[in-house]
Amino acid sequence: MATYLLQVNFIRRALIGAVPALLTACISSQPYPVGTPLPQPVKQVQVRGPQVGQEWVYQVRSVFNQEILDIVTERIVAVGPQVRIQRSGIKAGPLPDEMQEPWGYVLQDPHWSPPQKFERALPMWPEQLTAGWSGFYRTRYQVLGYPGSSYYWGLSISALGWEAISVPAGQFTVLKYQNEAPYFQSNDVFRLASIRQEDVWFAPEIGRWAIRRGYGRYLLAGMFWNDALWEDYLEWELVSWK
Repeated sequence: MATYLLQVNFIRRALIGAVPALLTACISSQPYPVGTPLPQPVKQVQVRGPQVGQEWVYQVRSVFNQEILDIVTERIVAVGPQVRIQRSGIKAGPLPDEMQEPWGYVLQDPHWSPPQKFERALPMWPEQLTAGWSGFYRTRYQVLGYPGSSYYWGLSISALGWEAISVPAGQFTVLKYQNEAPYFQSNDVFRLASIRQEDVWFAPEIGRWAIRRGYGRYLLAGMFWNDALWEDYLEWELVSWK
């Protein structure tokens, strides 16, 4: 276990250290979202519950060049033991569903490629909506449509603080938190190491994020982190909601 943690920490430091230099070399990269810091709310924060018909529309940009890659609509179509969110893009057409069981815990996550179906549902946002809270979760996942194999997944969630943030859909009070999946097991047998990280600006009043910005990187044989391949580096920004 100690050796594993050393490997994780080494990969995390090496990768995070390399990212700023890589982005500096990019032309007209998407600016990092800047909010206004807010104190911890005095009253207990309530997350909006799910109802059929609730909808969120996001513009999805490449962080590298600010290009809008798609406009994605996510809509709740079923509420029960499972909450099913149907998704579609103007360019991509129908996208895999998101499944939560219960609300706030993702069982089928389509936001990374390939989509993942977890053996145990994971929190969508910090279990305590308090700055400074953190948690680490271990489970396994299957690739959607390929149930024969499962792979290790570890997720770290860290609540960073409250902010006021403005997006095309308006201004929201958000809890900014960070997700990190260090050294997870990929279904691609040629990958030697993989990491994913994202910053999320979660708006409890809408039950979803106002902004979600993340990347994934990985190594093949003979590669170092300075030359690591990108999965994507995308920013999701809320355009409208109901």
